[in-house]
Amino acid sequence: MTEKTRYITDLMAGMELQGEPFLLHDVVRRQSKDGRPFLLAVLRDRTGQVNGVFWDVPLTIDAWVRPGLAVRVTGRVNTYKEAIQVSITDLERTDGLDLAVFLPNSRRSRETMLTELRDHIASLADPWRSLATRLLLEGPEAERFIVAPAASGMHHAYIGGLLEHTLSMAAVADLLTLHYTQANRDLLLCGVLLHDLGKVYEYTLEEGFTRSDDGHLVGHIVRGVVLVERAAAELDFPAADLQQLLHLIVSHHGTTEWGSPVVPKTLEAVLLHQIDLLDSRVGGFMDHINNDNGGESWTTRRSEMFGTQLQRPQHADDSVSRD
Repeated sequence: MTEKTRYITDLMAGMELQGEPFLLHDVVRRQSKDGRPFLLAVLRDRTGQVNGVFWDVPLTIDAWVRPGLAVRVTGRVNTYKEAIQVSITDLERTDGLDLAVFLPNSRRSRETMLTELRDHIASLADPWRSLATRLLLEGPEAERFIVAPAASGMHHAYIGGLLEHTLSMAAVADLLTLHYTQANRDLLLCGVLLHDLGKVYEYTLEEGFTRSDDGHLVGHIVRGVVLVERAAAELDFPAADLQQLLHLIVSHHGTTEWGSPVVPKTLEAVLLHQIDLLDSRVGGFMDHINNDNGGESWTTRRSEMFGTQLQRPQHADDSVSRD
């Protein structure tokens, strides 16, 4: 087993890397103007991401290299367009490494987030509280829920990201129900807590938040409906309330083009979709800010979510964690 000695936050221009383990977060194949093959890569560990370039990549490496693999990187750290970059001279595939070394974690403590989750659930009236308790605090889904990412990229793509995203949405939902008093708080909050439950089976941590077979073949919306309906049947949950809750789950992407089988048709469904959209966009903004290790006022790389460089908030560090 190869021990990791250099993390991305440790990298400085001029530093030599010799067989240093990283996770390949992204790989793009290119050709130079004179026909030379090269790779553009994004290397990841639990401290962040860094760009890499591999010129004249050998066919023996090009044949197997792909995102999600743990690799040993040999090369030199330099500066390119005001950002740290790794000039790669060799890649070796490696197995038997602890993926916790590579995969980023939520900056919020798990204990604090679990306390918040329990408090949100406790604030619900029955039968909503019993359903949320069964699914999020008991059984195999509960264990997966606290470690799952909210996505494979773009926003909250880290261990605990799904829980962090859900709690952030719950806080916003509480604020909005104080303003939009026509909304049913128990229905909306329960929908927020359960809308992405299917994601506990959508991603696998074996190769860096890649989509699982269940994610490809079923998807988190359908899987979430199955999980909620099964738990509701065990609890003899009221049929009319269940129908309203299922509508929130199946419509939370907002449009059929974005993957929802139906569009939001109730006030709570409209609010849930907008809360989800807002929190994913803010989360994606902050993730890009935190993963870009160059520049001062502006990021050096374009955000995949927004398609442009982003200006750093004046109090970016203060917005990372509420713990």
